[in-house]
Amino acid sequence: MVIVGFVYRQTARTRILDAAEELFSGGGYDATPTARIAELAGVPKGLLFHYFPRKIDVLISLVDERTLVTEHEADDADAAAARDPAAVPGDAAGALSRLARRLPLHASPAMRRILFREADTHGSVRERLGRLNTEIIKRARFALELAMPGGRGDAARLEAAAATFAAVLLYQESICQLTGHHIDPDAVAELIAHALG
Repeated sequence: MVIVGFVYRQTARTRILDAAEELFSGGGYDATPTARIAELAGVPKGLLFHYFPRKIDVLISLVDERTLVTEHEADDADAAAARDPAAVPGDAAGALSRLARRLPLHASPAMRRILFREADTHGSVRERLGRLNTEIIKRARFALELAMPGGRGDAARLEAAAATFAAVLLYQESICQLTGHHIDPDAVAELIAHALG
């Protein structure tokens, strides 16, 4: 019976976060009442407040739990990239494309929209977005350094290229939602590689 209760609690909490993710990504945090989150999650409003005493706690939990790139994963990815026979010198576009496909950014398109939308008004979201951006830039720069031995291009150009690629990976869903245009990370990888020469 205890196990069943534990599973129910975990499921209820997960349903609350799932509902909040859907609602926050659609209408925004400020426009979403907690009653609507509880209704969509299929839980009593009191249970929502049991797990998340304040509405901001729902947002903080979403951001902390569903937008992860950990240092341990980064070390594993860097080691794998170093051993990866596909990390061919001279193939900067391929290195960035492979990075985009295997990047362990645990954030759905909806979570990326939430990050993009809420970063201006919520410090914890802005901080998480900054950490994600820094980690992706680090990985993109590492991929470019592997693909461009001898450092064709100075450090500032590689940093700018990595930052550009990170922006595409983090914001592609938001850009698509705002403009209606899908940005292909492979095409951006080709453009960056061409610019680096």
